[in-house]
Amino acid sequence: MDTVTTAPVCHHTWLCLATSRQTDFLDLTPQLERAVAVAGVRNGLLNVQTLHTTTAIVVNEHEPLLLDDFREVLERTIPRAAAYRHDDLARRGQVPADEPRNGHAHCRALLLPVSATLNVVAGRLILGRWQKVFLVELDGPRRREVSVTVTGAAQ
Repeated sequence: MDTVTTAPVCHHTWLCLATSRQTDFLDLTPQLERAVAVAGVRNGLLNVQTLHTTTAIVVNEHEPLLLDDFREVLERTIPRAAAYRHDDLARRGQVPADEPRNGHAHCRALLLPVSATLNVVAGRLILGRWQKVFLVELDGPRRREVSVTVTGAAQ
């Protein structure tokens, strides 16, 4: 029996993105598939992580009316117009002049994951038929960064 040895790979990249709505869903799937291809991993894992406390990473279907439903669920569950202590800019000594009133976004982020880890098999990111990977913006529009690491056995 022949044994095949493959070198381990660990590839990292940054995604720099601009969101366009207060609550936005950016489909990262094409960029993540490119990251897998660039890494040259045959079998392994991809981890995608947001670097912001008012964003999230989720896996779900990319259907426009469903994304509207998600926005409405977030608004009903944690309304933007509710009172949040975080929005009291007198809460601490040195609050920057451009400090946003975004207590709602921080509370929404509490309910959503900061990262997702996905399987890579035969050089491909494994997702279900309708699954896509989203950066969820909760306090936009803004510039955002996402960290992506692909690890595993080389092609």
